Amino acid sequence: MQDAQNQLITRIGPGTPCGELMRRYWQPAALVDEFDPRLDARLADRPVKAVRLLGQDLVLFRDGAGRFGLLDRDCPHRGADLAFARHEADGIRCPFHGWKFAVDGRCLETPAEPMGSTLCTRVRQRSYPVQVVAGVVFAYLGPEGSTLPALPAFDAFVAPATHSFAFKGLWHCNWLQAFEVGIDPAHPSFLHRYLQDESLDATYGRQFRAASVGEVDGERWPMTRVMREVCSPEIHHEEVAPGLTKLTTLRLINDRLTHVRVTHAAFPHTFVIPLSETVTITQVHVPVDDEHTYWYSFFTSFAGPLDKETMRQQRLAHMTLPDYVPIHGRHDHWNFNAEEQRSRTYLGMGEEDINLHDQWAVESMGAIADRTREHLGQSDKVIMANRRVLLKAITTVQAGGTPPMVLTAADAAALQGPDTMDCIAPAADWQAFWQQAATAKRAGASWLQASAPTSA
Repeated sequence: MQDAQNQLITRIGPGTPCGELMRRYWQPAALVDEFDPRLDARLADRPVKAVRLLGQDLVLFRDGAGRFGLLDRDCPHRGADLAFARHEADGIRCPFHGWKFAVDGRCLETPAEPMGSTLCTRVRQRSYPVQVVAGVVFAYLGPEGSTLPALPAFDAFVAPATHSFAFKGLWHCNWLQAFEVGIDPAHPSFLHRYLQDESLDATYGRQFRAASVGEVDGERWPMTRVMREVCSPEIHHEEVAPGLTKLTTLRLINDRLTHVRVTHAAFPHTFVIPLSETVTITQVHVPVDDEHTYWYSFFTSFAGPLDKETMRQQRLAHMTLPDYVPIHGRHDHWNFNAEEQRSRTYLGMGEEDINLHDQWAVESMGAIADRTREHLGQSDKVIMANRRVLLKAITTVQAGGTPPMVLTAADAAALQGPDTMDCIAPAADWQAFWQQAATAKRAGASWLQASAPTSA
């Protein structure tokens, strides 16, 4: 890849071509949990947070009626920082001269002005549309007055609160390398390889530790064993809707059985993968700026309600609050342990936090990976295909067109699922097997009215 192309697909600030593309989509801005005083006591009486998103500095707050507002962070009076604003029932007030703003950006008061002044009626702070979905505050940073797109009716966004859980983490790298690790079907056989398997009784909420659907000669295999024993998968990818790609990875176990892993990539930066037989992860990779990315994971259960507190504590053990910054990183060599690498894991960076494995991979490339030095192979064909789609989408926006996955309400409602699977299937009939398993999974979800799998 040429350096000019690499710059084109990684730079996301205001006015950049890729930044203009990204501003056509709803972006996660914060977890609702971030406004929970149990996790951040400072927000009990003052629910105001500084937010950086797509290279812009913003302030997110919740007024007395519980409504969220997202505003530019610099006060329109003289530019003071509204992240330090006074919180009031109907808005936030700049401490510099007392100007007050509502969640929609209206200036409510300019108290230093003379009696009868109408200045506040002529001032408006730039505000951005927000919506709360699945425990996350989404924001739209597109052009003012533009028609808002709709989020797809993915399982992660329509499941009830009892069956969904959201979490996030910060990586010190560009958004694209963060996303590309997630759509790379080959890397789990190496990066996430465990040299021993654990009891299947202690796998709740832990990725790759749970058993795959199906058996090998009466034995249930965890995904860790499959990846360890079959490291050169057969990779298929197909577009099932504009901007939605199904990824199917086959790992042949013997002449009778193959492991099937079905995931999806949704443009521009979301993937959907199985966590276990009954839980799916939908992960979005949100550009903070050119060199930082938040991943947001949405966990969706197709069986019973999720134990959200257990899942939260499992993950908070590896994070520092309030900003969800990983405990380990470049500063401590990502907790690398040479003895562990020899005896327990292929990477040597712990067994409990699989996100740390991905974090090392993407952060060790540098803040923005130098793709001019890459040597890509057949196992990278999904990465190459996604880059082609990204470059085409940037060109489409530059020409005034509509890129993939910018959806009308009708199109969004029709885009359901998508199904994921991790199963051991008959080698000769694997497609029918995984689809039947997906049907059974969906039939077990009390919150889903349809029992048939989606076409995706």
